[in-house]
Amino acid sequence: MATAKAKVNTKNTTKSKVQAPGSVTLHGLNSYVEKKNEEFMNHNQREHFKLILMAWRNELMEEVDRTVTHMKNEAASFPDPTDRATQEEEFSLELRTRDRERKLIKKIDKTLIRVKENDYGFCDQCGIEIGIRRLEARPTADLCVDCKTLDEIKEKQLTGN
Repeated sequence: MATAKAKVNTKNTTKSKVQAPGSVTLHGLNSYVEKKNEEFMNHNQREHFKLILMAWRNELMEEVDRTVTHMKNEAASFPDPTDRATQEEEFSLELRTRDRERKLIKKIDKTLIRVKENDYGFCDQCGIEIGIRRLEARPTADLCVDCKTLDEIKEKQLTGN
């Protein structure tokens, strides 16, 4: 499996972001090229998405390790309250980011199980194929574009935004 390291700003890891998976620059993986009359979510396609998901998960886990190291190395007891507050705010932002990534790792793990069980790539609501390009843009997608759009419209109506 070919993976590229995510670019990380070592001075301020809160600004570092893991890009959307499927990007050639992120994973070093090429987009899957569909063959004519090929069955959707065949073995090759499932392997392609398994590699993308695993690479994405590994990058997120590396970010967790970097955060722990960064917080250990940078933790200091500043005598100036402003400096202390700045550091605490920086750490707080980092921890919130890692918490969102922790939830994403859980979603990636669930998606990897779906890949293993041959249940990946089909909409949870209507059962149709989600599509290779959508899955490459968002490998954890479990709804087709139409169902996702309807969900967003319903949510917008409920919240009144």
